[in-house]
Amino acid sequence: METLSIAQRIAVWLVPVLLAITVHEVAHGWVAKQFGDRTAMMLGRLTLNPIKHIDPLGTVLLPLLTLTMGGFVFGWAKPVPVTWENLRNPKRDMAFVALAGPMANLGMAILWMLVIHMGLWFSAAGSSVAEPIAYMGVAGVVINSVLMVLNLVPLPPLDGGRVVVSLLPDKLAWRYSRIEPYGMLIILALFFTGLLGAFLLPFIRGVWTMLCYAGQIPVGAFEGILRIIF
Repeated sequence: METLSIAQRIAVWLVPVLLAITVHEVAHGWVAKQFGDRTAMMLGRLTLNPIKHIDPLGTVLLPLLTLTMGGFVFGWAKPVPVTWENLRNPKRDMAFVALAGPMANLGMAILWMLVIHMGLWFSAAGSSVAEPIAYMGVAGVVINSVLMVLNLVPLPPLDGGRVVVSLLPDKLAWRYSRIEPYGMLIILALFFTGLLGAFLLPFIRGVWTMLCYAGQIPVGAFEGILRIIF
């Protein structure tokens, strides 16, 4: 099986990763604005310019490290600020703001499936750009599947945790929200011990498998490309 150099792998994953984390964060800010909070807009964060959303550790170092190690691609962007007091119904609306990010990732994964089809069309036409397009499409589906599933984990400060806080009664919600200062440390510990990947991978694979069936892409061909770009 053909393999890609580290430089080629970075080239394949760079645009999908930057778009995945950027659109995820913009979605949070855009939905917050619809519910009355203009904080993200006033701070210039409702933009697709990735520079505005880059976190040196989560956006650059960790994804590069995990990619070069050939493992579970992991990372995050600089969170879009949301002033929950500005929301019309803070507790309820925060759930919609939190879910906006994962749903944006699902939408992008679907669009990347169309890119894979474009790659297959170019391949049938004998074009030399077919493989890079298909590779980037698979990378886009995978990174968006990862971010969607990861962020739905019900642990603050992840989006799933914020949804749980919104759904719980006030006293329980306050107690549960106190996990937030330690949430990212827990996630990092689980990541570096390999437990996070082991737990999430079946769900992530389930997402891209369903998308493959919906998009009429053979799962075997999809995972074959994934082995090449990893």
